[in-house]
Parts: sequence; structure tokens; C-alpha cells
Amino acid sequence: MRHLLGLDIDDGRVVGVVVDDTGKVLRRASREGSGANPADVTRELAEGLTLDAFGVSSGKGQEDVLRSMKNVPEARICEPGAAAITAEEWTGEAREARHAVCLNIGLRVFAGILLDGKLWHGAHGLAGTAAWLALNPVERQDYRKFGNLASEVSSEGIARRLSWRIQAGDHSDVLERAGDLQSITATHVFEGARTGDGLAISVVRDTARYIGMALANLALCLDPDVVVLSGDAITAGELLLEPVRQEYARRIPPDMVSQVRFAVSQLGDQGVAIGAARLASLAVV
Repeated sequence: MRHLLGLDIDDGRVVGVVVDDTGKVLRRASREGSGANPADVTRELAEGLTLDAFGVSSGKGQEDVLRSMKNVPEARICEPGAAAITAEEWTGEAREARHAVCLNIGLRVFAGILLDGKLWHGAHGLAGTAAWLALNPVERQDYRKFGNLASEVSSEGIARRLSWRIQAGDHSDVLERAGDLQSITATHVFEGARTGDGLAISVVRDTARYIGMALANLALCLDPDVVVLSGDAITAGELLLEPVRQEYARRIPPDMVSQVRFAVSQLGDQGVAIGAARLASLAVV
């Protein structure tokens, strides 16, 4: 049995897995916070194993860390979107699909695209830059910094929208739970919506609308077999997912509702790491 290690590295979070050739997760490790070190996660996962491949979905500035790692195969670097859709094709919701797209909503917003069974990167390697999908004709300063869609639906974007509404004079019990405006998180917003907080419900409703619209636009452009929603937003459960399904179905032609399957990833926060391990494995075969 081969051992394939995958890492998903982003600012403030590292998630790693060791999988076998079937995609079964044998080991998992993670670190969060400003001190999250990919080398620590790699050492924990690799202890006592001979690794056959090492794949990394890496944020900027991690190359030196990866080069410093000892006793592991050379790291194969990939984009998070490519890793996410690869994991879904391999062991997730896009198995046996020839055409598929995976939209990740969470700390990061990105998409991975599979066309005719192959990863699609675009002419300049920018296909799947879903954070910049334009869904609101009103220009905001944060759009130019984070991207239009990401400003609305990323974890920080959701929290920021609630904070702005409170600063504008709207009332929400979420502020009391969080302690102050800077401490509000997307989790606080979802919890507030579950307990009937009107402002939180409004923010979640708008979030679902934007995500559903983004999925519909991707489906309309690509005509895939399946669109998969992944990322931290899934932890909100049906509070968010059912409105997303409804918005998605409302924004595409009636025939497409049955032809393009809507699916929610079952891989949790380790999907990108699984995909990175798979891509590294394919590169060394």
C-alpha cells in the first residue's frame, strides 16, 4: 500500500492527510493560528511511514518552508481549486463525472473545474478565480481588495457585513455574544440566525443568494454533470444549504435543474489536502 501525503496551507491554517491509493484517509492532522507550521503537520503525519508522494496546495510565501522539510519526497505544488475538484472526482461527489465544478466558500473562495475528464486551468492559469465573480453592480472598496464574491460570502465577508449593519444602526444580539465588532465571526452569524436574530437571518439570506447565483453562473457557463459546494460554509448546514439550493435552481433553466446535479461535498476541511495528495501521486507515476 502506498502512502500519499497532502497538505492544504493557507494563512492561519494547515490541514494535512495521509491517504492510500483509494483515497482512504489513514491519518489527519491540522494546526490553526498565526503559528501554524506546515513542517509540524508533515512530521506528525509522516512519522514511521515511507511516503510515496507529497502534494501541497500552498499559499504564497511557503516555498522556503517546503524546501526545508527533510525525509519527504519533493513537494508537488498545486492550486487549491485543482486540488478540490480532483478530490471530488477521486473520492467525492464528482466520481465518474466528465465535466464538473467545485466552488469552495470559506476562509477562501475559489473554484476547480473539470472538463472532459481533465483539469481546466484556462489560457493564463486563472480559471476558477471565483472570488472575483461579479454579482453586484454596486462597486465597493472591498471588492477591489478581496474580489466581488469573496467580499460577500467568505467567512470574513459574512462577519464584516453583519458588523457594517450594526454600525449603521441595526440591532443584533450577535454583538453581545461576540463581545465587540472585531470579534464577530461567520460562526457567530450562523448561530445568531439559528436562534432567530433578525439581522443575522438577513445576512445569511443574502449570503445564500450570492452563493446560489455564483453556482448558477458556473453551471450556465460550463454545463457540467455536477456542481459541488465545498468549504467552511457547509458547517452552517441546512440553515444555508437549502436556501442555496433554492437560489441555484431559481437561476438556471428548468431543464438544467434535473440535468446538472447540485451536490454538497462530504470531504469536510480535508478535501483540498486529499486532492493535493492525489495530484502528487499522478505526477510521480
